[in-house]
Amino acid sequence: MIHANRLRLFTERIFLAIGCSDHDAQLAADVLISADLRGVDSHGVARLPGYVRLYDLGRLNPQPQMRIVHESPSTAVVDGDRGLGLVVGPWAMQVAIEKARTAGTGWVAVRNSNHFGIAGYHALLAAEHDMIGQAMTHAAPLVAPTFSLEKMLGTNPIAVAIPAATEPTFLADFASTAVAYGKLEILQRKGQDIPTGWAQNADGQPTTDANAVRNGGALLPLGSDREHGSHKGYGLGSVVDIFSGVLSGANYGPWVPPFATAGFMSAQEGVGIGTGHFFGAMRIDAFRPADEFKAHMDTWINRFRSARAVPGQQVLIPGDPERMMEAERTTNGIPVVEPVVNSLNELGERFGVEL
Repeated sequence: MIHANRLRLFTERIFLAIGCSDHDAQLAADVLISADLRGVDSHGVARLPGYVRLYDLGRLNPQPQMRIVHESPSTAVVDGDRGLGLVVGPWAMQVAIEKARTAGTGWVAVRNSNHFGIAGYHALLAAEHDMIGQAMTHAAPLVAPTFSLEKMLGTNPIAVAIPAATEPTFLADFASTAVAYGKLEILQRKGQDIPTGWAQNADGQPTTDANAVRNGGALLPLGSDREHGSHKGYGLGSVVDIFSGVLSGANYGPWVPPFATAGFMSAQEGVGIGTGHFFGAMRIDAFRPADEFKAHMDTWINRFRSARAVPGQQVLIPGDPERMMEAERTTNGIPVVEPVVNSLNELGERFGVEL
């Protein structure tokens, strides 16, 4: 176990070492550690070496000059200047929030960015202002559309944060695939198999091999196969890709550049600029009084939590498992598997930073 503050300080110092400003290093570290605290280990400090490799490859600008390149009263397109998505994302969401303050809603598409961590972090930023926050991003092609042998889409997550009155914010944060690729990476490090339904092999057949995607296979859309609704997961992932890439002017589909940890992938000739995201902020009082709405959200949450459950189980609200994990890990520390500790120690040796 490593205490969150120690892990945060280490992460911050690594980002400083590659040239990030104090503000950006602190923000980027906070996004990553928030993932670990919430139990999303695939998007926490395990990703830190990948961001450093992006920097080494010249794909990451540690001092980006983010700017709005097109806008209307309620919309904008942001160019991230090859910055950390961990930094570009909050900047773009703040643009959406400011648009919503005056127009009621704000919608921001982003191009020329990089991996932005967990989508939920960005969506929650709007909820702090009595707004409904939405965040989505596409990613490198690891996913085969229904019936396809080719990888065409990323895991393409969606997050929606909705504030309540006395209850914690409702937060739905999920990939449009059966599982995020980071979960396969964790099982690869442990030498374990994956459940059936997560991936297909190079021949398009179901597999339990955690290395299947590296060996010509693909992740499966949410639903896993046509009989279980994979066409719906395929549709969700397509919408995220179009909003994040086609609408923003970023790359899209099979042209989205790979994250540095996907060493088995190579970037194809692009059709746009970098990686893209999409953010939304909706001011609640543009629809009805905020206090009234949030009181009803409390009612909604409490009623769902009190739903009759199967024996030995409890109905949870989206965000509940992550909040419970955050409370536990804040107190007891964050478990970091040995391969990740080793990779972090290698970074520490390179930059003179002790874990």
